[in-house]
Amino acid sequence: MILIGLPASGKTTFYRERYAATHDHISKDLMRHARRPGKRQHDLLAASFTAGRSVVVDNTNPDQGVRAPIIALARERGARVVGYFFEATAPEALRRNRAREGRERVPDVAIFTVRKHLEPPQRSEGFDELYLVRMQETDRTFVVTPMPGAANEK
Repeated sequence: MILIGLPASGKTTFYRERYAATHDHISKDLMRHARRPGKRQHDLLAASFTAGRSVVVDNTNPDQGVRAPIIALARERGARVVGYFFEATAPEALRRNRAREGRERVPDVAIFTVRKHLEPPQRSEGFDELYLVRMQETDRTFVVTPMPGAANEK
């Protein structure tokens, strides 16, 4: 499973609420001291797949180039690839980010940088299923719908 979206769009909260009990959590945010976070992520993914565990890759994963190695490894290991695209505007992400404290808060420029490179995922990248996720800020719940035009396989 690949989470895709701006910083502070709700990706980690979504993981915690829906998948923490059943899926390994792989996030470069947890690799702050890794010299080569891309390699570390690959190694953790490979280990999870080898052990037969389900995985959530919780990064911004903004474009096809970033997502391609994750999808390739999943395919190589026979895993289904499901993408969740978190729909959030920069002002929404900035507001949520400003409510964060400590290491969870990112510099505002990070939100604008990711927004500049953010590409909605496409089935043609190798996804089996794609979903659009929107956080309802009033009650902090998530609305998940099939991505328009995705024609998800079950």
